[in-house]
Amino acid sequence: MDKANRSKILIVDDSELNRSLLSDMLCGDFDIIEAENGHEAVTILHERELEISLVLLDIVMPVMDGFEVLSVMNNKGWIKTIPVIMISAESSGTYIDRAYNLGAIDYISRPFDERTVKHRVVSNYLLTIKQKEMSEFLSAQMFEKEKDNSLMIEILSHIVEFRNGESGMHVLHVHTLTDMLLRKLMEKTDKYPLSQKEIRMICNASALHDIGKISIPSEVLNKPGRFTPEEFEIMKKHTVEGANMLQDVPFRSNEELIKYGYQICRWHHERYDGKGYPDGLKGDEIPIAAQVVSVADVYDALTSKRVYKDAYSHDEAIKMILKGECGTFNPLLLDCLKELGDRISDELQVVSFGSASDNAIRDTVEQMIKSDAPDVSARSIRLLEYERMKFDYLADISREVVFEYVAMPEMLKLPEWGAKNFGVPVKIYDPSKNPVWTKVFSEKDFADFLAKLNATTPENPVATGRYLFRIGEERKWNKVIAKTIWTDDEKKFEGAIGKFVDVNDEMEAYESLEQKADCDSFTGLLHYIPACKRISTILEESAGTRRYALAMFDLDNFKRANDTYGHLFGNEILKEVANRIKSNIRSSDIAVRMGGDEFVLFMEYKDSVEPLIKRIFSRLTKPYKDFDVSVSMGIACTEDGLVGFEDLFKRADTAMYAIKRGSKNSYLFYHDGLKDQLEEAGSAREHNDDTHQLPKV
Repeated sequence: MDKANRSKILIVDDSELNRSLLSDMLCGDFDIIEAENGHEAVTILHERELEISLVLLDIVMPVMDGFEVLSVMNNKGWIKTIPVIMISAESSGTYIDRAYNLGAIDYISRPFDERTVKHRVVSNYLLTIKQKEMSEFLSAQMFEKEKDNSLMIEILSHIVEFRNGESGMHVLHVHTLTDMLLRKLMEKTDKYPLSQKEIRMICNASALHDIGKISIPSEVLNKPGRFTPEEFEIMKKHTVEGANMLQDVPFRSNEELIKYGYQICRWHHERYDGKGYPDGLKGDEIPIAAQVVSVADVYDALTSKRVYKDAYSHDEAIKMILKGECGTFNPLLLDCLKELGDRISDELQVVSFGSASDNAIRDTVEQMIKSDAPDVSARSIRLLEYERMKFDYLADISREVVFEYVAMPEMLKLPEWGAKNFGVPVKIYDPSKNPVWTKVFSEKDFADFLAKLNATTPENPVATGRYLFRIGEERKWNKVIAKTIWTDDEKKFEGAIGKFVDVNDEMEAYESLEQKADCDSFTGLLHYIPACKRISTILEESAGTRRYALAMFDLDNFKRANDTYGHLFGNEILKEVANRIKSNIRSSDIAVRMGGDEFVLFMEYKDSVEPLIKRIFSRLTKPYKDFDVSVSMGIACTEDGLVGFEDLFKRADTAMYAIKRGSKNSYLFYHDGLKDQLEEAGSAREHNDDTHQLPKV
């Protein structure tokens, strides 16, 4: 070992001869510190904890024995970072077991054998060094991953604040004050038991509290001055819209971040006396996460300048909140607010995006390391969990499947939802020849892409290609983008990381002039005749083995829009509805403009189609400017024994007209009780009545 930078070993033994023998054996590789009893050893450890690399500890000693030293090291936390090897003439199994149970990593019996002592000391020392390096490496990785997670949420929230005409610091202030209130609340009461992880998760989720404002019209969102009652009702919808956005994230609804985000988005405007919105929850019916963010949000809104008001001082804001001028809050939280006092304004004055996030994340990582330092595998699992959450969430909203390719031995790794989407395992060994993979990404195409990877260089490491994938029974175009990873000497690439991007959407579907001709130039949706042909072909090829639904709807009050606001406004409504359709359907769904204000949707489903219909219907029926968009929708499903387009069309048409004759602005699935109306509609068509005419395919 390097004598200029040698590590120190503490030898603890009441026999001077034993200390001398051990010192002679090890002084060639280590600097030696000696203690003649346990009390002296604890004093040295207290003063020089960071210098000691390893302890050789006798059991039977005066003043304080070896077991007592181990107990102190456990209480002080030293045992987590300083390895201990017991040295003793005691060979009883009881002694040995007790030493190991108290944290010793090895046990050497006297008389000493020099080679054995040196080998076991050096081996355990090197093992400890490796563990420390791994711990530091994981700490750094955890910091970066936590930082990336926080950054992702901050970016999204900053976009919301930017659209709202507010400073992005609002997000950071709410995050900081939420953290302060939660920690003060934990000091005051055990009524709301929250772990450090849950506190961190709530603080991160607080950044999402106003994402529903994305759906609010700009003229309302950024209006200077007081809202009219109608405008306030529109603004209040941001709570429900934000919650729905999170609830609708595919595959992620059970994640803690999503759960806390949902609670905060939906209920941060509820009030403790039940006079808030949207659900009028009262007291502890309101989740504590939403209660805390509510106080933080109100405080920062009061102390920040807005288009409709100047900023209040810290003292004025606290008085207004405590007097109930901004609604009623949990008395415990008001006590926390009072006790924090000027600390709030002091913290918010110095906080910044970089420093606040970095400091909070470093504190989080340090707490995790201190509470669980020796458990490297548990921390690794948490690290992987955060990584999976981040990549899965980004992939969910971008339709991208991230992958990792290892060249030797050849292996392809996919995220869980991506593997499920492709119908393959998460890990695919020897993918170039594996039929599970080459069924999706043909052997010829995959070989072509590997050739592109091999043709990259460290200076130009990116390879791209566009290939036709077979996913289930469908064929979809995917763009493949990857960046190669090279060996240290940059002579050979070790693998690659990249993503598969589904481009089988409008961009791909409408590339040719012939395909463009199939679309309605006004709305961008398919014309009904080519759409009907596609639907008929799909139904024939599936032969009843897959489930499909056909939804038909029109606008209930479209004539009133034209008569009241003019035909140009009517055209705006049609385009808006078409855009809402395109924004809320999948690339595999078929959207059709029948003509006028009549539309058709055709979609595949597995277990139940109603959640999909409900989501689309709720998106379609949002107000547009001052106009209430009202839709009557009828749905027919192939699971009712229908396999032909004509039957589906007639039944959806009948269900839609049953709605129009009733309450309107709703949807209805065709059922046997509508048979008489179906026959009447069929008869009316034969006599050229004004009901829908079935298109000729």
